[in-house]
Amino acid sequence: MRLKELAAAQVRYGYRRLHILLRREGWKVNHKRTYRIYRDEGLSIRVKLLKRKRAWRYRQGRPAIGGPDKVWAIDFVSDRLFDGRPFRILTVVDCHT
Repeated sequence: MRLKELAAAQVRYGYRRLHILLRREGWKVNHKRTYRIYRDEGLSIRVKLLKRKRAWRYRQGRPAIGGPDKVWAIDFVSDRLFDGRPFRILTVVDCHT
């Protein structure tokens, strides 16, 4: 019960830090038991999503291709000439035609 109270008071603490707090209060408990109780009570910390990973939640599906000049695809293509010089080309393609 004390583990739940500590976890509610210190939301961002994991089981290792909570184990230290329990030991300071005088509880004689093994770190493996602390982890087992922590896991069984569902006290695990939610992992923060990175900002760049959050964008996929708000994206919508691809629009249906309605006709020519509606949907385009672009990409860079690179290659080397016969004498070894590199070149890059921006390719733009109409997806309908």
